[in-house]
Amino acid sequence: MDFSPSSEQEMLRASVREFAEREIRPIAAHVDRTGEFPHATVAKMASLGLFGMMVPTEYEGAGFDAGSYVVALEEVARACGSHALIMAAHNSLCMGHIFLAGSADQKTRYLPDLASGRRIGAWALTELASGSDAAAMRTTAKRAGSGWILSGTKTFCTNAPVAGTFVVMAITDGAKGNRGISAFVVERGNPGLSIGKVEDKFGVRGSATSQVLLTECKVAGDALLGKENEGFVNTLLVLDGGRIGIGAMAVGIAQGAFEASVAYAKDRVQFGKPIADQQAVQFMIADMAVRIDAARALVWRAAWRKDRGLPFKKEASMAKLYASEMSSFVTNKAVQIHGGYGYIADYPVERMLRDAKLTEIGEGTSEIQRLVIARELLRSG
Repeated sequence: MDFSPSSEQEMLRASVREFAEREIRPIAAHVDRTGEFPHATVAKMASLGLFGMMVPTEYEGAGFDAGSYVVALEEVARACGSHALIMAAHNSLCMGHIFLAGSADQKTRYLPDLASGRRIGAWALTELASGSDAAAMRTTAKRAGSGWILSGTKTFCTNAPVAGTFVVMAITDGAKGNRGISAFVVERGNPGLSIGKVEDKFGVRGSATSQVLLTECKVAGDALLGKENEGFVNTLLVLDGGRIGIGAMAVGIAQGAFEASVAYAKDRVQFGKPIADQQAVQFMIADMAVRIDAARALVWRAAWRKDRGLPFKKEASMAKLYASEMSSFVTNKAVQIHGGYGYIADYPVERMLRDAKLTEIGEGTSEIQRLVIARELLRSG
């Protein structure tokens, strides 16, 4: 089987790479250093269709498939992990959930503004007491007449400080465990929704992350996304797709670090010759290249299966697990090849190392991926 991109997808890659080199790479160090959300660049990304990639054109989306999405996301991540995470959370999580579970009216109401980038989307699942154990959440949704009242605190919510549309998970039937969780669409400005602590992060610092506070937040009955008490089931499906995106992000970060390392190794002279001529450096370069190619193949395979309507839960977790751990390995080696220069902010690889770490944590830690993979293997064995 050939999981490699089509000629059209390679054209997309070239277009996004050219944009990323021109618009994103020059500001990557700045957004990392300051933690500023890159509003202007995000608007330009949206104008290219990067914020509605897998949404049909009838909702102002670009109408691409998952394979095209991972190609584009990899190219953005190659230049800047922060921009890639903003794009991934918007496409895979918030819009992904609305497109998966939304009614025709909800899709018509919310998707055009999100797909066009007029609004940024956020997805509120994690809480202080529920990370990997997402079903242990405490946020509740109580019926109030024809609507609902949401109460609780979400944390580590990507894009929340700048988002216009939120998908929020809450308990609607505490007696049913994870089968008593529902999803709701809440818009910025809705009474009772506010932004809490904005996090000062280790990496992907240009991606805004914060708490979302729900204080007797009243929403209409049609804010319910999907069927009541089926929010967690849909959350798992959303995460399956999101993990392919995080895998692509990890590959892109690693590719950027690899290219920087090759260029540096050819230029840096020690003992009278470029360090690229030293076998120790050559071995690191070889190991980096092999792992990047292997991770990319796993990501492409998962996207290929998703596009064909085939089961992809196991493949998505495999791609996310291997690609994220590969990215940490590659960026660590990149710093090693750069030596002392790799440890200072004048060179991009130290930023890439910090950005890569997020891919081992976000949308399910490596440990959770191993559990998912094992369960799928044992269930089918």
